[in-house]
Amino acid sequence: MWPSFSLNRPLAWLGLAGLSAAVLLPLMALRAAALTIVAIAMIDLWRQIRAEHGRRVLAEQALELSQDGLMITNADNRIVTINPAFTQITGYQLEDVAGLNPAALSSGRHDRSFYDRYWQTLKSTGRWEGEIWNQRKHGDQFPEWLRVRACYDGRGRATHYIGLFTDISRHKAREHDLRRIGFEDPLTGLPNRRRLHDLLASRLRHLRAGEGLDLALIDIDGFKSINDGLGVDCGDRLLARFGQRLAAQVAGGIVGRLGGDEFMVIRTTTFEDHEAWVAGLRQHLSEPFEIEGNSLRLGLTIGSCRAPEDGNDAGVLFQRLESALYSAKRHGRNHDRRFRPSLEADDDRQLTMVNELHQAIVNNTQLEVHYQTQHRLDDGEMVGMEALLRWRHPDYGQVSPADFIALAERHGLMPALGNWVLDQVIAQIANWRALGIAMVPVWVNISALQLIQGDLESRLLATLNQYRVPAVLLGLELTESVLLDERAGDVSPRLEALRREGLQIAIDDFGTGYSSMAYLKRLPVDKLKLDREFIRALPFDHADAAITSAVLAMAQGLHLDVIAEGVETVEQRDFLLARGCRHVQGFLYARPEPANLVEERLSKRGSSVHA
Repeated sequence: MWPSFSLNRPLAWLGLAGLSAAVLLPLMALRAAALTIVAIAMIDLWRQIRAEHGRRVLAEQALELSQDGLMITNADNRIVTINPAFTQITGYQLEDVAGLNPAALSSGRHDRSFYDRYWQTLKSTGRWEGEIWNQRKHGDQFPEWLRVRACYDGRGRATHYIGLFTDISRHKAREHDLRRIGFEDPLTGLPNRRRLHDLLASRLRHLRAGEGLDLALIDIDGFKSINDGLGVDCGDRLLARFGQRLAAQVAGGIVGRLGGDEFMVIRTTTFEDHEAWVAGLRQHLSEPFEIEGNSLRLGLTIGSCRAPEDGNDAGVLFQRLESALYSAKRHGRNHDRRFRPSLEADDDRQLTMVNELHQAIVNNTQLEVHYQTQHRLDDGEMVGMEALLRWRHPDYGQVSPADFIALAERHGLMPALGNWVLDQVIAQIANWRALGIAMVPVWVNISALQLIQGDLESRLLATLNQYRVPAVLLGLELTESVLLDERAGDVSPRLEALRREGLQIAIDDFGTGYSSMAYLKRLPVDKLKLDREFIRALPFDHADAAITSAVLAMAQGLHLDVIAEGVETVEQRDFLLARGCRHVQGFLYARPEPANLVEERLSKRGSSVHA
């Protein structure tokens, strides 16, 4: 490692011999020849010295440019020299550390056994590499990655030690941030799902005799409407405040956020007051939150369980908490439900149903599409159809769409199920056209997951091209909640692109979501489907009559068609006709029917094909 001058060169030895000869030889000619050899050797030696000096200068310049700190110590482990990066990292100049043992820079974090192992490795292998903590001149400690190498003389004795180190403070800070992100919810600072699982497992291991754990999973009802109405920033502040209030209520317990608007609480207790504890949580959290001048009183759905009665494994307890929460949600908002074994039986049956639904999609069995016709109010003429999915199970019979659609959404089957329906409907339209049957547009419901998946448009247009079906014969129905689902992003440009291809867009179940009129004005839609909830009690329910009349008036102002769903009586029909509604759908006109029965009705309308 050190610059040296080699005497192993032939000219060097010739020079030494020539010098001796110049002294000893008697003849002047021979002495002159010897001196010539000495001169040549001296010139060669000078060149060697200059080359070595140049290499040394280059090495020093390289060390000065290096961002790694360099420290060279002698055989007694006293600092001989350092490079500029050493000073930049530690703050010490050469005059501050020259002659010192590097231990003077130690942070004190490492014990004697650490340094014993360090020296044992360095002396036995001549090298050491690893992480070590040292202290800067101003006192702050920092981690460095240190590489040390011993330099030996010709007898194998260590003459110097060269240490090269890198400041890894930023790297360690990133590691800390990654660990924090891995275990902490970034919005509230509370433990996340992974950390909650570890904390629950720890508390289960350390339960004493007579102690138990109360656990609750809390979901904020209608949180999306708060985000939509007040903005995401206000929603985030509400979640942070909610977490703070919850943590204050269960001081000494554990509070975490699983994601979205779901929070979890764990309490170690010796009391048998589980239901009263849950009721106290609800009462405390139901007090209004003041956000941006708005007083918000939240509805909460809570699933709960208790350990060890309901289980003594963290994973099992998480599953049972979620089962209890889903059960509470099935009973509507603002409900509590404690886990009971029958919920697992329900979950097992649901899992079986999910697997069988998946097989039905894959094997193209048990599922079928029915069609309910839509009609013009003034003359009863058929103007469209809605495609409705049906599942005829071999053991359970006709499964309600309200049941299996919810299962498909919960277990990620909706994209596959929705694509299956689109394929079936487009193929059926192509078949009817091939038979020369006059066609009306067929409307298909689109789920949020189909939009989120991202390839709906390309898949849809490819299927239409495959079957050579004009886009005008297909309409897409999307609920307000689907259109406003933030996971799908801004759907307006995507819907506009589909409309340019000829497809029609309708908002289904209008009036049951949270969209504002301003948002509706910006959406590229052709039709509103007025939800059957507003039609059922017409014309006798004054509130429903007022809502229906207002929607019809608004739609006329926006130049949108309205189709009223669930029309079953003459009184409902007459009320809607008097208010300017143009299209209806319901049992008064037709029930959903299989394709073969609908085909007979279509055939009676004439044989011309409308493309």
